[in-house]
Amino acid sequence: MSEERRAAAALKYRPEQVKCLLVAEAPPTAPDRYFYFEDVREQDSLFRYVAQVVLGAKPTRENKPAALRAIRDLIDLSEGPKNGVKLRSLVPGLVQRVAEIGPVRIILIKTNVFDLAYPALRAVHLPVVDARIPFPGQGWQSRFVEAFSDALHAELTQVCSDV
Repeated sequence: MSEERRAAAALKYRPEQVKCLLVAEAPPTAPDRYFYFEDVREQDSLFRYVAQVVLGAKPTRENKPAALRAIRDLIDLSEGPKNGVKLRSLVPGLVQRVAEIGPVRIILIKTNVFDLAYPALRAVHLPVVDARIPFPGQGWQSRFVEAFSDALHAELTQVCSDV
């Protein structure tokens, strides 16, 4: 049920053409928390800080649906909560999903996601930004805002220079 609910929530906001695909680690294990759920009441830091950078203002719970329509392009390395899954084993599937989506630019969120997925995405000439961005939690919020903003505004020619 949780996987179906997450898929439906994400599909609601999926654009026809993905300009900037954000790849995070995994959905939270809590069934009531997910980036695309409109009614998350606590621990919604990934959404809040992504929206802050993309929109230039801190979002509110009331305007989350409008903010999601502006962001729209996030998937996870793991399609379900980690629950002991070795993330490295999921990288080939991620590469295939990203290639099928065909984004103009890819930004990896969380340093372990970057370390695992960047080499594989780059090896098949997908337009992945070379930026190690921490997750916006546990004191890393200001570094996330800085690194994510830099990655979001990187010149596409720099991102794809060897493609």
